Amino acid sequence: MDTTDQSTRRERWAWYLYDFGNSAYAAVVLLTVYSAYFKEVVVGGAEGSRLWGIAVGIAMLVVAVTSPVLGAIADFSAAKKRFLLFYTVLACLFTGLLFFARAGTILIGMLFFILAEIGYRSAQVFYNGLLPEIAGPEEVGTISGIGWAVGSVGGIVCLLLILPPIVLVGSDLVTRLSLVVAAVFYALFALPALIWIREQARSHPLPEGETYLTVGFKRLWRTFKTARRFREFVKFVVAFLIYNDGVIMALDFAAIIGTVLFGMDQEQLILFIILVHVTSIAGAYGLGLLADRIGCKRTLILSNLMMIGLVLWLFFGRSSLEFWIIGALAGIAMTGLQSVSRTMVSVLSPPGQSAEFYGFFAVAGRTSSFIGPTVYGWVAAEGALWYRAQGLATRAAEQAGQRLAILSIAAFLVVGLLILLTVSETKGRAAARAET
Repeated sequence: MDTTDQSTRRERWAWYLYDFGNSAYAAVVLLTVYSAYFKEVVVGGAEGSRLWGIAVGIAMLVVAVTSPVLGAIADFSAAKKRFLLFYTVLACLFTGLLFFARAGTILIGMLFFILAEIGYRSAQVFYNGLLPEIAGPEEVGTISGIGWAVGSVGGIVCLLLILPPIVLVGSDLVTRLSLVVAAVFYALFALPALIWIREQARSHPLPEGETYLTVGFKRLWRTFKTARRFREFVKFVVAFLIYNDGVIMALDFAAIIGTVLFGMDQEQLILFIILVHVTSIAGAYGLGLLADRIGCKRTLILSNLMMIGLVLWLFFGRSSLEFWIIGALAGIAMTGLQSVSRTMVSVLSPPGQSAEFYGFFAVAGRTSSFIGPTVYGWVAAEGALWYRAQGLATRAAEQAGQRLAILSIAAFLVVGLLILLTVSETKGRAAARAET
């Protein structure tokens, strides 16, 4: 094997390890510890669901507004790694600072989380944009799937690190220290990607009288004008915008659903998410291979149908055993939707415009993420108030509000699937090659 092959293998592992590291944030902050801690301790009561949805929505809106222009700038200036470094530092720093969020410190709890979430989500734009740098078109689905699987392992490892202290001590201090552990874990495993991956794109000289900001807006406007040549990409982005809402809503409120509907404590939530991560490993790798064999669109349709069925089961489910089974199967379905969607962008993007197209992909994902969690939190909180007014006890009303909100997840998934069915992957690939 020559030096180039060895270097490529090292770069791929560095790319995988970044996913390994940032999954600690998703596992600890979004899926287990902080979301439930924020809702139950920092805020308390049904209002915690509303404020959690608002906090997620604000962060996603910021990413939606900034990522397209920054993606265009990154492509022009070959600065994907520099943007990745900045946002990784932002995410790790404010994840660690969540240690200072305590009961009643709602402003700190929201502000530090919003900044950490902006860093985490924005970094993904440039991390995803590096995928075409390390994988050819015929293997991008497999490489993306492996990255997602390795990321799931990272989430499991970090959760196993924080589980023993939570089980043995279970204090508020230990809960907050677990957020610091997640921040350090993320930072350590992000380093290989920041050091080893070579950005193959070359920086273009700035035209006279221009700045990177003006160039970014002009490249963005150019992409808008030429979007008619990428109709399948545009349709896919719209579909993703909607069905990704369902995925993000399910992820961001999983711990709250487990706590409110099934009475799960912190230890059970961690074990539950470990199970979800284990099944997502198989889903990421297996569905990545499937995408390379039968196409991204067909794989996404199968994943979406599976997810819709699981959400409806969750609405009717009453036992904790059902919740565990649903979570295990959802790990496969949600991973398929997210990992293969990432692959689909690479398939439909012209060479040399990957970060720019991933910026639009981020607009869809983050804009939907602004809408979805806000809708879920509002429905859950308002539903609880309505049921309380009908005479239900406080906890029963809150549970009824959560079930009502779960139906909104299914609605987004169904609409997104219907639009996805109109996308032609074959025409999209041809349009990308024609641009070359």
